[in-house]
Amino acid sequence: MAEVKVPELAESISEGSIAQWLKQPGDHVEKGEYVLELETDKVNVEIISDYTGTLSEHLAEEGDTVQVGQAIAIVDENGSAAAAPKAEAPKAEEAKEVKAEPAKKEQAAPAQEAPKAETKEASSTQQVIASPAARKLAREKGIDLTKVPVADPLGRVRVQDVEAASNAPAVPTAPAAASNQAPAPKQAAAPVEVNDDRIEVVKMTRRRQTIAKRLVQVQSEAAMLTTFNEVDLSAVMELRSRHKDSFVKANDVKLGFMSFFTKAVIGALKKYPLLNAEIKGDHILKKNFYDIGVAVSTDEGLVVPVVRDADRKSFAEIEKNISDLAVKARSNKLGLSDLSGGTFTITNGGTFGSLLSTPILNAPQVGILGMHTIKTRPIAVGDQIENRPMMYLALSYDHRIVDGKEAVGFLVAIKDMLEDPEQLLLQG
Repeated sequence: MAEVKVPELAESISEGSIAQWLKQPGDHVEKGEYVLELETDKVNVEIISDYTGTLSEHLAEEGDTVQVGQAIAIVDENGSAAAAPKAEAPKAEEAKEVKAEPAKKEQAAPAQEAPKAETKEASSTQQVIASPAARKLAREKGIDLTKVPVADPLGRVRVQDVEAASNAPAVPTAPAAASNQAPAPKQAAAPVEVNDDRIEVVKMTRRRQTIAKRLVQVQSEAAMLTTFNEVDLSAVMELRSRHKDSFVKANDVKLGFMSFFTKAVIGALKKYPLLNAEIKGDHILKKNFYDIGVAVSTDEGLVVPVVRDADRKSFAEIEKNISDLAVKARSNKLGLSDLSGGTFTITNGGTFGSLLSTPILNAPQVGILGMHTIKTRPIAVGDQIENRPMMYLALSYDHRIVDGKEAVGFLVAIKDMLEDPEQLLLQG
């Protein structure tokens, strides 16, 4: 027997939920063949079998949370080969025994009484809703599943319930009372009880649950603060207008705003390196590379694919990279390598019309830049009032290692480079 385990996924992913079993018990499995789809907070990953044989047992059900390294299925490597001989062998032996020793039937009859008695117990146990792993553990420990108290509102017995039952001290109560009390937790209120048929109850996906958990975690662990500034995009828009046609012809991609902002962010990070760092215990990890995360909205929630070594890429390479990642994100084809790491994040709420917001950090990063919609507003230029395309910028940062002076300086550096885009070319 061989175990199928959850493989190492990515540095920041330690668990996932089983979205769908692609192979059922009894199915033949080839080495390298997909057996299940695992949903993580970032992407859905198909897990393969490292063995050839018959999948004999699921150790977890769809919807269960499993950890990296946890065994989730059993593959019988001899299953497919041994199935046929085992089925035919008894037939040949039985034919001989019927002719030569009919008296043995009388001896076999009493031996079948015990299984009949056990069948009643087994059928009652099968009526209990329990995960395969919980059933296996209960068998090993000799625990009756019908007497295991459960915490699941839906009444499903899980491994932790069986472990708690096995470690619980014996209570001198009558068997009848114990069996009457067991169903009580199973009849507990559903996760959300609504008495109004106009309200639809929808279970959050694992990705949405994880996003929610991490956003709350960031706000509780980081000393998050946001500072604002505004930038006049006249020069950038004029530059794009002059070069957009030739840029598309030369590079087969449009010249957008994201390449300008990515270059400006890198220039500012070089001046203020603590915004490109990470806190590890009581140490600061300063990163001398620039893997810029770009937030992309999908139907499943926000994901942040990473533009690797963005400081070494040209405007065209950055635009192509971002475009490719956005397409992959919206078609659910991002790999873990597209999402892991990242030293700083840019999020553009302006695509949805946001005028101003306070972005939340993408842990363990300590800085995130929020872009917003461009609005033409009257601005004082010298002694004149002119209508200019203005954008509010928001920088959220971890005040534990980034001081206000550095944060403000960082935003001013971005503003200066975008209002004089030639600087972006000079800083490379």
